[in-house]
Amino acid sequence: MPEYEITLTKAYTLRIKAESAESAARLAEYYTGDINDISTKSDRKTRRFKILEIECRVNEGEVN
Repeated sequence: MPEYEITLTKAYTLRIKAESAESAARLAEYYTGDINDISTKSDRKTRRFKILEIECRVNEGEVN
C-alpha cells in the first residue's frame, strides 16, 4: 500500500493558572505537545491504514 506524508494543523484553547502570561504560554506548549495514534487494531484492519509516525512540528502558545 502506498505511503503518504500529510500535514495536519490543529488549534487548542487552554485555560491555565501560572505565574505570568509568558510562563502560561510556555507551559501550555510544553505540556500539550504529546501526540498519539488513537486508532485501534480493528480501525486499522477495517479501514486498511497504518500510521507510521506522528511528529509535532508546530506547538506555539499565544496569550489572548
